[in-house]
Amino acid sequence: MTRAAPSGGRPTSTPVSDAEIAEAVRALHTDGITARKAAFSREWVAALDQDVMAAFAEARGRPHGAVGRGPNRWYVEIHPQALRGFAELAGHPWVQAVSAAVLGPDYRIVEVGFDIPLPGAVNQPWHRDFRIPPQTRDDRRLTSLAFNVTTVDTTEDMGPFEIAHGTQFDDGPDFEHGMFPPRSHYPRYEQRAVRKYPQMGDISARSALTIHRGTTNHSDKLRPVLVLGVDGPDATNAIQHSLSMTRDYWQALPESVRRHLDCPLVDELVPISQKHLIEGLVMGEA
Repeated sequence: MTRAAPSGGRPTSTPVSDAEIAEAVRALHTDGITARKAAFSREWVAALDQDVMAAFAEARGRPHGAVGRGPNRWYVEIHPQALRGFAELAGHPWVQAVSAAVLGPDYRIVEVGFDIPLPGAVNQPWHRDFRIPPQTRDDRRLTSLAFNVTTVDTTEDMGPFEIAHGTQFDDGPDFEHGMFPPRSHYPRYEQRAVRKYPQMGDISARSALTIHRGTTNHSDKLRPVLVLGVDGPDATNAIQHSLSMTRDYWQALPESVRRHLDCPLVDELVPISQKHLIEGLVMGEA
């Protein structure tokens, strides 16, 4: 298992302004997604891609190392120290400022993983990643965020991520498992749908409640996307994940990152057996 030390690299972005964060918060509560261009150098992302592909090969080589999210589409949760750039990602000023502004200063990192649509991946059904919590349904308060970093330049034929803006507050008894809206809702999502074409170095933040789907990958290329999951104090997504790290790795992280980690510290990492199965995605769009 990869046990990368914090790389000590630096983001290559311009300083984060209060106005930029205010706009990101507004977008998260309206569209359900926001982004920052060129947050990292292409060299940093190339190293990230190497680490992701190494983790993918390791996960595919053992039982329960990867979980299907549809035909030719996989999700793998990993330990943070499998990534040389975890400290730079978790400590990026934009990531930290957006997390604090939406979730409060005591937010915590609960998930590190990645999605990989392979060639031949098909349309997923429209879905959200978990049930809407009462704080969001009743008070319209977001309690978690998902940050995404592509490791490749996304093009139309690679099955880009598609998200229906403004649907993070949708809910109803007809949502299967609280996550899958009925087909009668699809026209609304298709009307609001926006395909995203992030490039190497870009980072986005979204509510995982915003209705979305991966689309068909017509290319001969993989489209890996890293996921950093962040919870506010009253969110419970951590129970679906297995984030942990060794004590020496934790001690080497900057204090600005450590204060947002509340995970087991161990002497020896063990491979993660994937827990975050979303059964409704296994077959793709029916």
